[in-house]
Amino acid sequence: MTLDVIALTGLRARGRHGVLPAERELGQEFVVDAELALDLAPAAADDDLSRTVDYGALAGRLVAVVEGEPVDLIETLAQRLADVCLDDPKVTEVRITVHKPSAPIAFPFKDVAVSIRRTRP
Repeated sequence: MTLDVIALTGLRARGRHGVLPAERELGQEFVVDAELALDLAPAAADDDLSRTVDYGALAGRLVAVVEGEPVDLIETLAQRLADVCLDDPKVTEVRITVHKPSAPIAFPFKDVAVSIRRTRP
């Protein structure tokens, strides 16, 4: 079976993640991209939201993670976000990218991002 994809890109939220004290105190914007693999045929056949992922509700859950308990690494944040996506039994695989465009780097740069891919066991 070929899986379909729901993509939620550019989701912005303010968090206090990072290893430096200033990152924890001041916080900064994080940008999240989530790609969920699942079979969308049942939802399309029935035109039924309950047979797919409500991406509006998912966005709220992802923002809550970013705004929630701070972690040192965006790798850890990405894993927490992937876990939220995989909480829905319809999702078989997820790819999460966490962007940290204001990372404390002493040189000009456009973005720092970590991407992970997780599959339901």
